[in-house]
Amino acid sequence: MKLDILAIGAHPDDVEMSCGATLAKEIDLGKKVGILDLTRGELGTRGTPEIRKKEAAAAAEILGVEVRENLQLDDGFFKDDKTSQLAVIEILRKYQPEVVFANAVDDRHIDHGRAASLVRNACFLSGLRKISTTLDGKEQKAWRPKHLYYYIQWKELEPDFVIDVTGYLDLKMKSVLAYKSQFYDKDSKEPETPISSKNATDSLRYRNQNLGRLIGTEAGEGFTKSRMLAVSSVSDLI
Repeated sequence: MKLDILAIGAHPDDVEMSCGATLAKEIDLGKKVGILDLTRGELGTRGTPEIRKKEAAAAAEILGVEVRENLQLDDGFFKDDKTSQLAVIEILRKYQPEVVFANAVDDRHIDHGRAASLVRNACFLSGLRKISTTLDGKEQKAWRPKHLYYYIQWKELEPDFVIDVTGYLDLKMKSVLAYKSQFYDKDSKEPETPISSKNATDSLRYRNQNLGRLIGTEAGEGFTKSRMLAVSSVSDLI
């Protein structure tokens, strides 16, 4: 299956929190979208890898993505090395996405910046024919995505561009809250974490509404670029 967009996150819920509304909008526009989680989030304070796997499946169904995979790299300890790069390359060549979304280049969690670097390097290396990978015993063809963008996470990074996600914020928040083990639950007996407070959940909506205000729409999601942006016409800018 060929995808138009592949959104990659270090942990289950990274993608939903950061670009869930964009994915939902692109799916509505007829794009084929997939999600790749690098780890199972096994070091998370709340929940378990088994719980998060079920929550990730529920969130994917809410957004309507075509496929979701997990590389099961080591949460907190995966490296931007040959082994991890080849694992990502196999997925890139399997789904041949035109666009890849990746973790924030700089963020509170050390996995996020590392994941951004890993995905950037894998996207480049995936286009080299002399790097050999196989799928189901068959040699894969080289593939390099046309575009790589980084979504914004915990830190308030200045976006290079903002996507208008008017009408998709509620669906995004529904996909986020599918991770019941991770986000605000007044009846939970689990330890508090930076994202388990009501303020943390509310801030996701506030940020998207504020970005929308700044671009003259109801809601927006911000991204940073990996290379210079180009448009075919000034009328492409809103």
